[in-house]
Amino acid sequence: MPLERVSQAFKDISATFQTNPLNDDLIAIKNETAIARSIRNIVFTLPGEKFFDEDFGSDVSRLLFENMTDLTANTLKNQISESISNFEPRVRLIRVTTNPNFDNNEYNVTIQYQIIGIDVPAQQLDFVLQPTR
Repeated sequence: MPLERVSQAFKDISATFQTNPLNDDLIAIKNETAIARSIRNIVFTLPGEKFFDEDFGSDVSRLLFENMTDLTANTLKNQISESISNFEPRVRLIRVTTNPNFDNNEYNVTIQYQIIGIDVPAQQLDFVLQPTR
């Protein structure tokens, strides 16, 4: 049985690169916010976009230009689940749902996960996927 990583906290820098006015350090994001940001980055990064790690990311953006069907929604769900499982070891994935909204040409995505190493309730991340050119 693999051991779960135990940690006090998770910390990352803000993607806005804003600085703290008191000490001019970059603003840090912590714990749940840092992991939610990491999951969004994994989902929205295309493989090959991250230097020195060509496999990092998911093909979600490419799938958005396929015909909107339940099969495509299921493929999106599998792609998101696989990429999070491969690239975010700090979480245990509970469930991913992708619901197509045919009227607005978008997918409503819900990702539920448990953070490993800190004592917080299960987290949920909701966002909408739309094709953009």
